[in-house]
Amino acid sequence: MSSEPPAFIPLSVPHLSGNEWTYIKDCLDTGWVSSVGSYVTRFEGDLAKAAGTSHAVATQCGTAALHVAMLVCGVKPGDEVIVSSMTFIAPVNAIRYANAIPVLVDSEATHWQMDVNQVRDFLTNGCERKTGGVYNKQTGRRVAAIIPVHILGHPVDMNALMPLAEEFDLTVIEDATESLGSLYHGKPVGGIGHMGCFSFNGNKIITTGGGGMLVTNHEAWAKKARYLTTQAKDDPQEYIHHEVGYNYRLTNIQAAFGCAQMEALPGYVQRRREIQALYQRQLADIPGIRFQGEADGVVSNCWLTTIYVDPANFGMEARALRDQLKEARIEARPLWQPGHLSPAHQDAVKLPCPVAEDLYANCLSIPSSSSSTDADIERVIGVIRQVAGR
Repeated sequence: MSSEPPAFIPLSVPHLSGNEWTYIKDCLDTGWVSSVGSYVTRFEGDLAKAAGTSHAVATQCGTAALHVAMLVCGVKPGDEVIVSSMTFIAPVNAIRYANAIPVLVDSEATHWQMDVNQVRDFLTNGCERKTGGVYNKQTGRRVAAIIPVHILGHPVDMNALMPLAEEFDLTVIEDATESLGSLYHGKPVGGIGHMGCFSFNGNKIITTGGGGMLVTNHEAWAKKARYLTTQAKDDPQEYIHHEVGYNYRLTNIQAAFGCAQMEALPGYVQRRREIQALYQRQLADIPGIRFQGEADGVVSNCWLTTIYVDPANFGMEARALRDQLKEARIEARPLWQPGHLSPAHQDAVKLPCPVAEDLYANCLSIPSSSSSTDADIERVIGVIRQVAGR
């Protein structure tokens, strides 16, 4: 008789552990399942509190939140927006939705976040001040905003970035889509910049099945965001619209799911940090494997534990290790193709990005679900150690 194959261990999946069924049943029982309802209001309040902001506006997805954030802060067609090249493509695409041009910048090598020194050099030496703002010397286009993407849950160095943005009068839109629950010197991410955006996709630390949120302390921006995300209705009774709006609303039933998930968020963060710590302890003696560093003053939500695989010392490349894990029914994936290498964005402004290219070639995200057991994680560790000959 053939033995049963081992259970599949996914990378990151929804963790349902509380009141999801209860709150969704309440929506079904009352009929409040669409784009208005008490759970939308409650979920927005939960996220504003979590981000330390005065306002939150629920959206269809994190990308929609990023798009609307640019529109409300005054990014105009033909403007440039600075963004990390090493990121999931969503913020780069969102810049295009606003008919703006991405300026793709590199990562720093320790924490893998936006290289603020490179941003400073670009603004100081590659741009010039004119009436109406700061302009790229080479393209002549206005630079309007910066989107720091807190990849894998670790914050960008905001204490360095915010004064720089203030010096050049640039709006900072935090892409906190991967970092809900992370802290930067005691401050929750998403509420440090002028606006922040979260995602509740199925693989995020909490989920609504799909959804997003824009948070800010700027009342006028929040009001404008709510207006744009609900089809820009000036008079809903007469269906009058003076601007192009978007159907970017989150449903009450999704928000109900999110309210239940928010109740469990502290435990989810704690568990993902425990998982990463377990990997770090048990893989510490493997040559050629290292982890994303955690900066002083940072508490990362450790959304996806990711290892850097040095092929010369480990004995194989990251993608070959991925294939070995796949054979053992364990999901793993490389980091995203950097934006400056994307065929869709070859007309972007591209600064040198050697660190981003190195991370793309050599990093591998490994199972990190908060619902994973220690036995699951130890099985992943066992395969990696076996492949490494340990």
